[in-house]
Amino acid sequence: MVTDGKVVLKDATLREGLDTPNVHFSPVQQLNIARLLEKANVPEAEMVAPSRVSGDLEVVKTLKHQGVRLRTSGLIYAHTPSCTREIEEAALCLDRFDLLMPVSPQRQPCDPREKVRLVQETVVHAVERHNDFGVGFPHSFQTEVEFLLELAGEATRCGAQRVTVYDTNGSADPFVVHALIQRFKKHLGVALFFHGHNDLGLATANSLAAIYAGADGVDVTVNGLGDRAGNAALEQVAAALHLKGFYTGVALQELKELSRIVAEESGVPVSKLAPVVGEYVFWHRSPSHLENPGLFEAFDPGLLCSERKLTGS
Repeated sequence: MVTDGKVVLKDATLREGLDTPNVHFSPVQQLNIARLLEKANVPEAEMVAPSRVSGDLEVVKTLKHQGVRLRTSGLIYAHTPSCTREIEEAALCLDRFDLLMPVSPQRQPCDPREKVRLVQETVVHAVERHNDFGVGFPHSFQTEVEFLLELAGEATRCGAQRVTVYDTNGSADPFVVHALIQRFKKHLGVALFFHGHNDLGLATANSLAAIYAGADGVDVTVNGLGDRAGNAALEQVAAALHLKGFYTGVALQELKELSRIVAEESGVPVSKLAPVVGEYVFWHRSPSHLENPGLFEAFDPGLLCSERKLTGS
């Protein structure tokens, strides 16, 4: 597949990554990672979690004061009593933000009509405070599609400029993701994003399926850090999209070092078998590979400043 389409990779390492068990970033580590993301030309960095808006906004202010020029975004729950105050705080320092409404009937508010009402109210409030915001729907694959389309339609009618669908428990597959994104593209006239979790090892595949179906961007994290089994990995998605002819603007030659530093700062090691940045990706042992090793590689090692190793059996 060859295309000249541009895809936005929104990195959430400094937000979603902190949901990884035992991961804590100090202010110095956050600054270091932010500067590396900037160096890698990541177009947007999600830094604010809906459960800690005020605290994370202070981190954003600090990074900007330190000269970090990353385009920043964050998440705000649309159904909490503090929502309107958090919108006003976020509007002062974030480049953009997304209002979240969990669509599962098992999450508050449980009444679907109440979900619609609250989304309408908070979007109208956000329109008056900021000119760049969207809405996101956790559990998008665990509710009725017609309700999801209604909710997204009301949000965009009221002024939201982006819609993000979340595979919150990582149970979706590429076929389901492709079908839902295609349907959304037919009904919505705003930017469409996909957020995938990796519980079944499908986050990268699901992200690519979303892009093939017309999504404008996907959420990623360095090394796939995130809740439970993590998220779609920045390095995997960026490399795969590049090889398929999509443009992300991400500097692929910076990704291996970015992966290494985030592994050190987070304390979560990268498997030697990890796709794209793992130590063994270009390591050839089978005798049948040695004559023409490039034939057995998905991409040239020079793309990520990696080196090929030939050891024989």
